[in-house]
Amino acid sequence: MGEAESGENTYIIRPNFQHKFRAATVKECIRSVLKEELGNKQYIAEEVPQLTRFLSELIKDKLKEMGFDRYKMVVQVVIGEQRGEGVKMAARCFWDADTDNYAEDVFMNEYLFCVVAAFGCFHY
Repeated sequence: MGEAESGENTYIIRPNFQHKFRAATVKECIRSVLKEELGNKQYIAEEVPQLTRFLSELIKDKLKEMGFDRYKMVVQVVIGEQRGEGVKMAARCFWDADTDNYAEDVFMNEYLFCVVAAFGCFHY
């Protein structure tokens, strides 16, 4: 009997361990991008919208290169001026705890802060 006629499901409904979203690895990727792109960058309000868009696309592209097959990546970037004030952020997600995950990292220098959250949701 051929493979198509064997009756076994060939469609993968769960990622194997090597292809699961690994938060620690993703956090390292985010951290390296932020250090490289924001090292001594000053806060200029007019440039922030373009910078957040650029960083989110860059991080998303780097995550796709890491081989998370069939994952939908959502990257949220928030940049603010460093004034010594506090900021609180929150996110709520409805997902499969076995396959989906997120990673976040915070970058600060004397001029600005940047919070990045990357969400990986397995696409069934």
